[in-house]
Amino acid sequence: MSLSMRALLGCAKHLAPSALAGLSWMVLSFGAHADAIETLNVFLKTTQSAQASFTQTVTSPQKPGQSTKRKVSKGSFKFIRPHQFRFDYTSPFAQMILADGQTLWVYDKDISQVTARSQTQAMGSTPAALIALAVDVSFIQRDFELEALPNSEGLEWVKGTPKKPDGPLLWVRFGLKQTEQGVMLSRLEMRDAFYQDSSLSFADFLINPKALTAEQFVFKPPQGAEVIRQ
Repeated sequence: MSLSMRALLGCAKHLAPSALAGLSWMVLSFGAHADAIETLNVFLKTTQSAQASFTQTVTSPQKPGQSTKRKVSKGSFKFIRPHQFRFDYTSPFAQMILADGQTLWVYDKDISQVTARSQTQAMGSTPAALIALAVDVSFIQRDFELEALPNSEGLEWVKGTPKKPDGPLLWVRFGLKQTEQGVMLSRLEMRDAFYQDSSLSFADFLINPKALTAEQFVFKPPQGAEVIRQ
């Protein structure tokens, strides 16, 4: 142990409990994670459930003579590993995407339409599956080659490149942040096979919130809604 680390630990007995908790996190984060891939593994293994608000920006590839087109959506996101997640879009229109463990439901409130698909067939290696259903990095590594990228914007970054080049994604990137609460996902970025870029920025991220229960992932189509089963 270095002299500076001994000095840091030695002063702990003089700190208040709240300060000591913060110091403990600093000491652990000082040498706990070898690289961003290990940080991602810690996030997946320690975060059994989570909820957050999000802003999603979708950028279409620029065509000659045209300006870049961007679409911004906002909403909330929650999950309970390993089978349940929920996106509630609030703008620019209301839409819910919910996986209850068996069925993936998509509810478009404005047109009163519900689409239901087998969760196993619909999910595959989609970004939602990567962040909500994976229990460790080995789950992701079945379909992606992982690479630790340089830190930027105060985040640790991991890039995933599909092992099968003919899939719907060209790459996905995870932006992770270590906090006193634990490792949280701050950004999720991806580029699809049509060179369309999507970026999800998360805020108010809560790890393992006690108020999050399985009942929040139960969906029954509203009366009168058109239900399409695929």
